[in-house]
Amino acid sequence: MLDLDLLPEEYAVCRLPAGSPLPASLSGGPDDKSVISVTWAPDELSIICPSDRVPSDAVVETPWRCLRVVGPLDLALTGVLASLLGPLAQARVNIVTFSTYDTDYLLVPTVRLAEALGTLSAAGHRIAAG
Repeated sequence: MLDLDLLPEEYAVCRLPAGSPLPASLSGGPDDKSVISVTWAPDELSIICPSDRVPSDAVVETPWRCLRVVGPLDLALTGVLASLLGPLAQARVNIVTFSTYDTDYLLVPTVRLAEALGTLSAAGHRIAAG
């Protein structure tokens, strides 16, 4: 059983061409509480960010809602994502995930949020609005 926080804003999954610089819209100050994931890969720059911070020239998939596993989690812990993804896969809810040093994040389409939350609750996970 995991504790999850539902982050309050809608999120976007974005793609920029390989070699793109980090967009200025993603810069934040010390009081910025946004969760943003940036992944540089040989074929793309992939960004997960709040919908209001989407780079203007990105290919975008939106809207998504973001769940954060309450952490920090021990890096030796196994099965965290599997315990979330398994039930959602059986319910045929599509997902996007990313991880940080401290925890894991899971995005579900906004239109499937109620179904995803019900599925995760039925699997024994506790969900709080963040």
